[in-house]
Amino acid sequence: MMKRFDRRFVLKALTYSGLSCLGIGWSLRASGSRSDRKLEITPSEIEGPFYPRVKRKDKDFDLTRIEGRSGVAKGKHIIVEVQITDIEGNGIEDALVDLWQAAASGKYNHPRDPNPAESDPDFQGWALAVTGSEGKLRFKTVMPGAYPAAPGWQRPPHIHFKVSSAGYESLTTQMYFAGQPLNNLDHLLRRKRKEDQVRMIASRLADNPQTFLHQLVLQQLVS
Repeated sequence: MMKRFDRRFVLKALTYSGLSCLGIGWSLRASGSRSDRKLEITPSEIEGPFYPRVKRKDKDFDLTRIEGRSGVAKGKHIIVEVQITDIEGNGIEDALVDLWQAAASGKYNHPRDPNPAESDPDFQGWALAVTGSEGKLRFKTVMPGAYPAAPGWQRPPHIHFKVSSAGYESLTTQMYFAGQPLNNLDHLLRRKRKEDQVRMIASRLADNPQTFLHQLVLQQLVS
């Protein structure tokens, strides 16, 4: 089990800086390491039917705990490090990131989710974040569970993102996890080009397997 962090400290540190307050160094793209090759825009994906409807005051970076409750979310706790960039690889500061996901059981906190799996009252399931220096943010959550989407179709673990920033096209997409067997069977992911699939799958940090790294690339608006 990961060490419990002071929520106010985590929120402040993760929002406004690139500090390794969780003891994890950033390694998606080193500062200043730009190349002449343009990056591909992150593929978009459907929002899905389970965008949160139950409004909560607690939408911070630690999805494993809910303010006012003493319990902790069930499942494997993980850290996700995300960097929002343009096609040049420049980090986009102050981008608004709206993210949500299923609990470890595969159940969404949504009244219309038909999944009979048990819900987790201690799982936040939703966060609103603003990127800090170099377009970076980190959040603590649980590995999402797979769930049945249709007969013969199990959706692999994934996290939904909606990203917006002034001067850029908004992006709605889904992030998958490396090493998940269901990735190869998912109807949504399989319809993407192979190279696009790669861009939608977060990589595991080699020396810290509970940490996943992901990059989201936005398209600049044409003036």
